[in-house]
Amino acid sequence: MGQHPPRRFLAGTTALVVVGALGTAFSPAQAASSTVLVSEVFGGGGNSGAPLRSDFVELYNASGTAIDLTGWSVQYWSASGTSAQTTPLTGSVPAGHRFLVQEADGANTSAAALPNADVTGRIPMSSSAGRVALVNADGATVDLVGWGNAAVAEGAPAPATSNTTSVARRSECTDTDDNASDFATGAPSPAGAAAGASSCSAVQPPAPSATTIQEIQGLSHLSPLRDQRVSGVAGVVTATSRTGFWMQAPSDENDATSDAVFVYTRSAPAQSVGDAVEVAGAVTEFRPGGASGNDSLTTTQISSPKASVTGHGQAIPAVWIGKDRIAPQQTIEAGDPKSVEYDSAVFDPARHSIDFNESLEGMKVALDDARAVGPTNARYGETPVVAGQNVSATTSPRGGVVYGGYDRPNAMRLVLDDSLIPANSIPAANVGDTYTGTTMGIMDYAFAMPHVLVTTPAGHMTSGLTRETTSAQSNNQLAVATFNVENLAPSDQQDKYDRLADQVTTNLRSPDVLALEEIQDDNGVQNDGTVDSSTTVRKLVDTIKARGGPAYEARWVNPEDGQDGGAPGGNIRQVFLFRTDRDIDFVDAGNPSATTATQVIGRGKKAALAVSPGRIDPTNPAFADSRKPLVGQFRFRGENVFVIANHFNSKGGDDPLFGRWQQPVRSSETQRHAQAQVVRTFTDQLLAADPDARIVALGDINDFEFSRTTDILVGSGANAMTDLPRTLTANERYSYVYEGNSQILDHILVSPQLTRSPKGWKGAPYSYDIVHTNSEFTDQDSDHDPQVVRLQIRPN
Repeated sequence: MGQHPPRRFLAGTTALVVVGALGTAFSPAQAASSTVLVSEVFGGGGNSGAPLRSDFVELYNASGTAIDLTGWSVQYWSASGTSAQTTPLTGSVPAGHRFLVQEADGANTSAAALPNADVTGRIPMSSSAGRVALVNADGATVDLVGWGNAAVAEGAPAPATSNTTSVARRSECTDTDDNASDFATGAPSPAGAAAGASSCSAVQPPAPSATTIQEIQGLSHLSPLRDQRVSGVAGVVTATSRTGFWMQAPSDENDATSDAVFVYTRSAPAQSVGDAVEVAGAVTEFRPGGASGNDSLTTTQISSPKASVTGHGQAIPAVWIGKDRIAPQQTIEAGDPKSVEYDSAVFDPARHSIDFNESLEGMKVALDDARAVGPTNARYGETPVVAGQNVSATTSPRGGVVYGGYDRPNAMRLVLDDSLIPANSIPAANVGDTYTGTTMGIMDYAFAMPHVLVTTPAGHMTSGLTRETTSAQSNNQLAVATFNVENLAPSDQQDKYDRLADQVTTNLRSPDVLALEEIQDDNGVQNDGTVDSSTTVRKLVDTIKARGGPAYEARWVNPEDGQDGGAPGGNIRQVFLFRTDRDIDFVDAGNPSATTATQVIGRGKKAALAVSPGRIDPTNPAFADSRKPLVGQFRFRGENVFVIANHFNSKGGDDPLFGRWQQPVRSSETQRHAQAQVVRTFTDQLLAADPDARIVALGDINDFEFSRTTDILVGSGANAMTDLPRTLTANERYSYVYEGNSQILDHILVSPQLTRSPKGWKGAPYSYDIVHTNSEFTDQDSDHDPQVVRLQIRPN
């Protein structure tokens, strides 16, 4: 398997409290406090870049008399925690004075010490989110503040903090029992009783009285108002989900700023499509997956909202992609490597498609006659498409768009997503099908791809795509094929075996030698130490024969348990099948084992493998947690043919094309380059022993025909191999479809001798075919297309 389909997610962010017209999740123990308040909380103490070495909680006596704090306590919970850590309080706080509770120190001891703490505790608090309560001697909660993604707060949580910011009351004397309204983030400013009396002046600037959606979105991927409280945000509801709604304002005539934003209500909202609304809340950035190191872009949203409906039956027009707005076709982002979220990143929707998509974030969009360029993933209700107009791409003869180079990423691709409508409302499509008429939806982003969350699906017109069938080999041709059968295990339904067998016998016309990738062991993904795959192979061989195919024999080498990557417990490996009715013999030699490296022995026509089937340098670090190359020596009518079956490491870990890191770093290439070099060295050894050696290197290389990996396999000079995908016209170079990009991952390479016509033969020395049976179809038996080369083999 090369790359993997995405998993569905729920729109929104981590759990926040919903307030106002949308309800409330916390009721304080008493009305707004008029005695002692929590005035500031800082949890970044001693962290990297923190200005102070200690966490702290600052209190303020808003009453007119001194308060004895003996028996009182400060209690702290993590954002979603259910058990509190406690710091007992002692002493008295005069009226109008602050009281400073020092908590745990961090590792950055070079940061400044707290000034004159009144009480010292040991609680290590989060730098971004949590909950602090002030509890009196009777055990009653006097005041409470939740911030960040705290599950409990007074009203809505205050904004999230960082290593360098705290949450502090906008006014020390004001408590509305809504943390989001009462608190703002800023530089920590601790003070204790020794600092003297304090008036009730604002310690943080108030929120602006009104903000537009365009001001929230700004001319960048991150909102210029992120982590700030906004109010008076007006718009019209254009769509709703289980966790919120999208609102859009009339255009500001600036195509670079989105006119829409998602309002995260946590649960199904009370608002309906067409409602005019006014919203207050905290501007946040939601990153799918949640981890700060995640490669995905963020979605700007308003969290912890208060929303009021000001009208009904309002309409907002859609933006027609491919007509009103045309995406940059082949540039995702131009420039030096960086994050598009850096302040210094150039934001240019006219040039960069990643910025183009951001400029439409959350907006109501439409596509006319969208064309499917990838099959529908029925499990997730997702179909990659391009607009029906103004598409500039290398188009395959069957309607896909071909990924022809790192500078040709087909940046106009979108994914139609059925998250907002009943399942199967979008008809399933194969590559080349058309969604006739208008598809309406909301521009969104998920799994590192731009998505259109469909609200109104279009019709469907099939392109009539059929599975290809290749030509049969002639009497003097040796047909050698490769086929990734996608984690084949005995537990798979018989239907999968039947359909794979039909592809072998009908679509591939029963090749003479078939290299299979992703054959699992005899109990599939049960992780119990089983490594043999005799049952898996026998089931497939028997099914092929039962479906009218030849009686294949098989050869392979069992791997060590858990050393070859893939699904844990599956122990995938390559397997050779070969026909016994076509003058083909397998040369068995040596004692194969998982760790035994085969060698080249003999010279000239007597060149041979010391171990066959054998593994090529299996203990080389290049193959750590990855499949080892399998090589076998065959004889076709007395002539040696060496076949090397490969399955290089996957692209897992690479930056996505539409991720925040631009240009994407393809970190997985390093291992594939090393693997390719090992295989290339072995082919050089064969060619050194016999310059006329007939070598076929093939399999799931997990890299493109234009990649450095393939360059290494090809080599240079007189011994250069021929990569057969490179011999095809540009629009036919694909064996796999990923996120709507038709691309090569599977290869067949042949040695120089096999590219020369044999003596007495006036025709071509070989014929080659990628047989499109799977990758373009929503109903597929594997995610890879098989391919075959028919070689003219005669004595030299």
